[in-house]
Amino acid sequence: MKFKSLSIAAALILPLALSGNAMALDGSALFQSKTCWSCHGKDAKTPILPVYPKLAGQNAGYALQQMKDIKSGARANGQSAAMKGVMGLVSDEEMAAIADWLATQ
Repeated sequence: MKFKSLSIAAALILPLALSGNAMALDGSALFQSKTCWSCHGKDAKTPILPVYPKLAGQNAGYALQQMKDIKSGARANGQSAAMKGVMGLVSDEEMAAIADWLATQ
């Protein structure tokens, strides 16, 4: 009987846990794992080249739109060609989490 109760509880709770995944994305961890840091600096304040932007403190909405525009090709100036390949590996939800994190730095 205990096993059946646990199975029912797991069946009810699992979908709720999975639905919260998108909301629980860690922008800091994504900034690292998606290799953003390799050009923009681990702190998002010290890019490896002066032509790369400092991203820390950037408005979240602006940063998100820039990432989406680079990914779609709507922004195709400056260093965006190098960014396009990276952004192809980042989902919209991940972009939002990264942008939100950058705004807090």
